[in-house]
Amino acid sequence: MLHDLLRPYLGDGFFFARFLLQRLLGIVYLLAFLGAARQFVVLRGSRGLDPIRLLPPRLAWRRPSLFHLHYSDGFATALAWLGVGLAAVAALGLPGAAPLWLTPLLWLLLWALYLSFVNVGGTFFAFGWEILLLEAGFLAVFLGPARVAAPPLVMLLFRWLLFRVEFGAGLIKLRGDPCWRDLTCLEFHHQTQPLPNPLSWHAHHLPRWAHRAETAGNHLVQLLAPFLLFAPQPVAGVAGALMLLTQAWLMVSGNYAWLNALTLTLALSAFGDGTLQRVLGVHAPGLAATPLALQAVTATVALAVALLSVRVALNLLSPRQRMNASFDPLHLVNSYGAFGSVTRERYEVVLEGRRGGEGAPWREYAFKAKPGDVTRRPPQVAPYHLRLDWLMWFVPLSGPDHHPWLPALVERLLRGDRGVKRLMEPDPFPEGPPERIRTRLFRYRFTTPRERAESGHWWHRKPAGTFLPTLALDADGNLTPAPRDAAG
Repeated sequence: MLHDLLRPYLGDGFFFARFLLQRLLGIVYLLAFLGAARQFVVLRGSRGLDPIRLLPPRLAWRRPSLFHLHYSDGFATALAWLGVGLAAVAALGLPGAAPLWLTPLLWLLLWALYLSFVNVGGTFFAFGWEILLLEAGFLAVFLGPARVAAPPLVMLLFRWLLFRVEFGAGLIKLRGDPCWRDLTCLEFHHQTQPLPNPLSWHAHHLPRWAHRAETAGNHLVQLLAPFLLFAPQPVAGVAGALMLLTQAWLMVSGNYAWLNALTLTLALSAFGDGTLQRVLGVHAPGLAATPLALQAVTATVALAVALLSVRVALNLLSPRQRMNASFDPLHLVNSYGAFGSVTRERYEVVLEGRRGGEGAPWREYAFKAKPGDVTRRPPQVAPYHLRLDWLMWFVPLSGPDHHPWLPALVERLLRGDRGVKRLMEPDPFPEGPPERIRTRLFRYRFTTPRERAESGHWWHRKPAGTFLPTLALDADGNLTPAPRDAAG
C-alpha cells in the first residue's frame, strides 16, 4: 500500500538502484577500511602522530566505539582488515540469497566497525565524508536482500540524505565567499584545491566563460535540483542525472577521497526501475513483497530520522550554518557542506632533511599526492583517501599552532620511523635518517601553457619563508631547535 502511494515518486520499484547502491557502497566501505588498515596506527595509534585518547568508561557513550572496550594497535589493524573483508562480501552481493536477517547484520557490522574508527579518530578522521559514509551505511542496513522488494521509505531517506549533501553544500557557498556569487571561484579552485589530479591543470586553464558556466551549473545542481528529488518521476530522475554528471566532473578534475563516489552512489536513489530498465536494456526480476517486519522497522527508522532531522534542518536555515557537523554520537543524521571559502593562492609546507655537515645538500621529502616536485604531474589517488596529504594542505592555512602533530611528524622522520615513511614516497634517506629537518613555505601555482611547453613543469613555486625552526634530536633523543650553521 505504501509503495502504491509513493509510486509516482519512486517509479515502478527500484531493484536496479538498490543493486548498484549496495555494491558501490560496499566498495566505498572497502576503500575506507583499507585506508584505516594502512594508516590508522601510524596516524592515531598508541604511538601515532596524534596518539589515541580514549574517554573514561562513564563518558564512552559520547563517542561510541569498540575501542573503549579494548585498544591495541594490533586490535585496531585486525578490525580494519575485518572491515575490508566484510566490505568485499557486501560489494560482491554475496548475502543476497542468504536468510533475511543476514543482509542487515552484515551492513550493521560494517557501520559499527567504521563508527568505532571515526569516533576515536580525532583530526585525521574528521572529514565530512566519514560521517556521510556512516549515515549512508546505517540506511543500508534496512535495504533488505535482493530477493525482496526494498522498502520505499528507505529510498526516500537516501534522497533526503542526498538533498542535505547537495543543498548544504550549495547554501554554504552562497552564504560564504563572494566569488561564488560573482561566479569567479573556479578561476582559482582547480589550482588551490587540496589535492589536484592529472586533469586539474587542464581544468584550471579553461577559458573564463567556462569557469563561470561551471559555477553557475554548480548552483543549479546544488540549490535547485535537490528539491526536484521529491517531485514525481521522471523529474526526480532528471535531478539525479544532473547530480551524477556533476559528481563525475568533480571526480575527473580533483582528488576528493570517496566524497564524489559516495554522492554519486546516493544519486542512484533518484531512479526507479522504469528509467534504469531503459538505460540498462534489461528488465527487473519479480521480487517478493517487502516483509511486514522490515516495513515496521523502516517506519520506525524513518520516524527517528525525521526527529533527528529537526536540528539539521534548523542548521540549514541558520545564517551560521555549520558544515559537516554531527548532532548525535552515532552520526545518524548530519549536516554537510564544502568549500564555503576558496583560497586564491596556494602555499605548501615542504620538509627538507640533511645528513652530514653544513656542506651536505638538503633533500626534500615527497608526499604521495600533494604538490612538491614541480616536474611531477599531479597523481590520481581518489577515491582512496590519503589523510596525511590532506592534513598537510590545511597546515599553511591556519599555522603550526593548530597542527600539534606536525612536530611529531618531523620527530618520526628524524628517527627514521618506517610507518611514517610508508605514508610518503620515495624515502630521500635510504642510508639512514637525517640529522636535521627544516620546514620551508613555498607559494605554488600551475605553470602557464607556455611555461609548460618550454620547461615540462606542472608547477611553478617561489620561496615564501620558513614555517618551523630547523629541528634535530638532542643527546637524549628529544626534539629541539638545531644549532645554526652557515648553510641554514
